[in-house]
Amino acid sequence: MIKPLTGVRVLEFDGLGPAPFACRMLQDMGAVVTVVVRPQAGVMAQQLFGPAGNPWHRGKRCVVLDLKSDGGRAQALSLVADSDVLIEGHRPGVMERLGLGPAQCLGRNPALVYGRMTGWGQTGPLAQAAGHDLNYVALTGLLSLGARAGRVPSIPPTVVGDGPGALGLAFGVASALLRARATGEGCVVDAAIVDIVALMGSIAQSIRAAGELDGVEPSPFHDSPFYDIYECADGRLVSVCALEPQFYRLLLEKLGLTDADPAAQYDRSTWPAMKARFQETFRSQPRAHWCALLEGTDACFAPVLSMDEAPVHPHNAARHLYAVEEDGEIRPQPAPRL
Repeated sequence: MIKPLTGVRVLEFDGLGPAPFACRMLQDMGAVVTVVVRPQAGVMAQQLFGPAGNPWHRGKRCVVLDLKSDGGRAQALSLVADSDVLIEGHRPGVMERLGLGPAQCLGRNPALVYGRMTGWGQTGPLAQAAGHDLNYVALTGLLSLGARAGRVPSIPPTVVGDGPGALGLAFGVASALLRARATGEGCVVDAAIVDIVALMGSIAQSIRAAGELDGVEPSPFHDSPFYDIYECADGRLVSVCALEPQFYRLLLEKLGLTDADPAAQYDRSTWPAMKARFQETFRSQPRAHWCALLEGTDACFAPVLSMDEAPVHPHNAARHLYAVEEDGEIRPQPAPRL
C-alpha cells in the first residue's frame, strides 16, 4: 500500500474520541505520530480500555508531559517546532490557557497545520458544554430519522458522530498540508462533529426536500417493504434495500412473490400488505437460506452480521477488512487504500 504521508510528523495531544482516530488514519497513511500523554491516565480511558491500555497509542511514540508545568510546556513547544501537524481535542480555550494555542504554536512554527477537534465547535452557545457522539448527532436532526412513526429513535453505534468527525478532521488536515507545502503558511483546521455530521446529512436533506423522507407521506426509507430489516426462521436478521425498479423486480422473483406487480413498487397504499408478505416470507427460512439465494445478486441484500461474524464473512475476509489479534480484539484495517 502506498503511504502518501510518509515523512509527515504529527503531534497529538492525548484524548478520547475522534481526535486520536484521525491521528490513527494519518498514521495509516504513513505519518509518524507522537502523543503527548498526561502523567495520570484519564478515568474514561481506564474505564473503556481497562488494563490492556489505550489502543489509540499503538505504533505511536508516547511522551509523558505535565502541561501545567513550565518545563512541560517548554518541551511541548519544542515538539511543536519539529512537527508538521498538531491535533488536539480539548474544549475551546484549554490549549490557549496552557500556552499552546494556535497563536503560540504558529508563532513557533509558521507552517504548522493546527487541527482542532470538538463536538460543538470552537464558537456558539454550546461550545463550552460537555457532550458525546449521540448528542451531536441528535442536534443535527439526523438522529430523528432513525425513528419509525410514533417511536423513539434507536441509538446508533457510537461511531455515527465520532467517525465522520475523525474523517472530516483528517480531510481538513490533508488539505491544509497541501497548502502549507505550497505556501509555507500553516492554518487552523476547525473540525466540529456537528458541522461534519450535518454535512454528511446533505443527501438526506435533499431527499427530505423532495418529500420522500420525514414528511407526512410514507417514506421509502421507513415504511416501504423493499427497504427494511427482516427476521428469519432462526431469529437472525437480513437487510434489503431494493430501491430501484429493476432491483425490486429481481427481489420479488427471488422471493417467489411473482403475483406482485413490480410496477406498483411506489404505490404507497400497497406497502403495509407487501411488508407483511415480506415478513412472512423471510420468517419461513433461516438466514443461511436467504444468503444462499440472494447474496451477491442485484436484489440489494446483506445479512445483519454480529461483530464476531463480520471478520469471517467471505467478502470481508477476501478484502482483509479486519485483523483478529491474539487476545481476540478485532482491528479494522486501514482505509481507503492507495
